[in-house]
Amino acid sequence: MKQVGLLFFPAFDWSLGNSHPEREERLLYTRDQIFEEGIMDLPQYREYAPKLAREKDVARTHALLPGPEHILTPPHLVAAGGTLTLAKALMDGEIERGFAMVRPPGHHAMHTVYGNRGFCTINNVAVLANFLRHEYGLKRIAIVDTDVHHGDGTQDIFYHDPNVLYISIHQDGRTLYPGSGFTGERGGPRAWGQTLNIPLPPGTGDDGLLYVLEELVLPALAEFKPELVINSAGQDNHFTDPLANMQITAKGYGDLTRLLKPDLAVLEGGYAIETALPYVNLAILLAMAGMDYAGINEEYPAPVDTVPLSMIKPLVESVRTMKTKAPPLREWHTAERGVFYDTEYIWEKRSEKIKGCLDCPGLHLTYTGSGRAPGPRPEHLVIRLPFDTCPSCRLEAEKTLAEAQKRGSFRTVYWQDQAGDRFFYLDGQIREMKDG
Repeated sequence: MKQVGLLFFPAFDWSLGNSHPEREERLLYTRDQIFEEGIMDLPQYREYAPKLAREKDVARTHALLPGPEHILTPPHLVAAGGTLTLAKALMDGEIERGFAMVRPPGHHAMHTVYGNRGFCTINNVAVLANFLRHEYGLKRIAIVDTDVHHGDGTQDIFYHDPNVLYISIHQDGRTLYPGSGFTGERGGPRAWGQTLNIPLPPGTGDDGLLYVLEELVLPALAEFKPELVINSAGQDNHFTDPLANMQITAKGYGDLTRLLKPDLAVLEGGYAIETALPYVNLAILLAMAGMDYAGINEEYPAPVDTVPLSMIKPLVESVRTMKTKAPPLREWHTAERGVFYDTEYIWEKRSEKIKGCLDCPGLHLTYTGSGRAPGPRPEHLVIRLPFDTCPSCRLEAEKTLAEAQKRGSFRTVYWQDQAGDRFFYLDGQIREMKDG
């Protein structure tokens, strides 16, 4: 049996609307079920209360534009802080595994943030991973995202990071928001192969999900050898979920958790409030403790018309045998992209430059602007110095900052020094992100 930490944060004071699928009832029905079943009376479980994340904890991961006062709310800080509470308990040896049932969710929140998109503003899992790297010195972390939607935000944050393995199992992006997460998205030149996307056809059932896990996910984890595994745990693959088209059962989620053995799980999506979440979360909790979850059966008939395994195997084989090579390392790698914030109808235009460094992950420069129509001009510059930044890239960053100050051509310059743990916004004055 494993000692499992459990944390609830329903975020009563945060809402996208009373009828919105992402609402507080997502956690309240689960909490009722868990207490009715007497789970919290068992010695395997220990409940924790969340604490606020610090400004620095968020600043380490996100550039909140034009500034944090426009983006951050207390519920976001508590949701992110809840994951850190369990991380501390895990690293201090109080628990062996932990499940943070928090909202708002986070895996669509990218490196730059102008507002809410895909119900997400702060990427709880990314904040957690970077907290563990800074506070406890972890070098290799794996994030396995089992939400039905591709975690484009988490992928964006770690796409050029060779020390974070990001794996996403999701419904094919050609059929579902956010329209990304294809097999060719493999990571930046210095992190090639550290992103693994597995887009499953609509209608995939338990057997297809577990086949992917055994044939692709577990071998990738074994090869990477992470010090810690985080499950970005979305429950919207369930066969009753109203926003997607998959056919996974509560028992399937239990099997997934048993095989994956995550150290920490963080709730993402899942919008079948009464028919799925209480059963799925209970199965995950039992599996995390090493207990029997076979008796958990939904009150609705299990799906019978699922995608045959013969349709899943070719996808698995194509991913496993993919022969694409990492792009050649150049002095600078550039990328252009547009990001749509569906909740607030904001368009972001972003240009990125990543230094092709042999000694570190490389200086990352982001030129970004936002507006109500496509194609806004860059207003902000983000200078990101990644963990393990080498002296040469640091010197380049300092020169870029000095030049930006001299020219005064940006509304905001954000200095994001992950290596030195210093973060400030420069917009006429220096606003330093504090520990509080």
